[in-house]
Amino acid sequence: MSRTPVTLVPLKNEDREQFIKGNQKAFKYGATEEFGMRDEHFEEDGEIISRETIEQSIDHGEAYRIMLDEKPVGGVIVHIEQDRGDLEILFVDPEAHSKGIGYAAWCQIEKMFPSVKVWETLTPYFETRNIHFYVNRCGFHIVEFYNDHHRGPAADDAGDGDEHSLEGMFRFEKRMR
Repeated sequence: MSRTPVTLVPLKNEDREQFIKGNQKAFKYGATEEFGMRDEHFEEDGEIISRETIEQSIDHGEAYRIMLDEKPVGGVIVHIEQDRGDLEILFVDPEAHSKGIGYAAWCQIEKMFPSVKVWETLTPYFETRNIHFYVNRCGFHIVEFYNDHHRGPAADDAGDGDEHSLEGMFRFEKRMR
């Protein structure tokens, strides 16, 4: 279990804009670390994850700010349906990386939703920090890789109408004991 004292606080409407910008900053950091500013990895206006994608996740899930010493240092959005949970977004501010904050937040999520038997999440192939985090820290397993030869769910299932939106993404599952 984690030793980093983080708390999860439900996202308030007045904090929504900071949450969105913090999410975009964290995702952009990972991509620019890997690729620089090459445009083909960005959804809109130089952002890895679009405002629309984040807003849809907030509106259809449960959003929480990750707090450390009463300061926001990240966020998480989950969507729960019966005994299945989607970890839609989990981000930590780049200045707070490598301090156990993401893992502590994930441990809190598991405690908050004990009825979830299977968790699922996605991350882009180039986010090696995320892949390490989900597999080696949190106990997820890679179960699919979406690419030219395996496109994944239909556009309706992807949620944003872009039939290629999952291309280059790993899908992870964690089955709870």
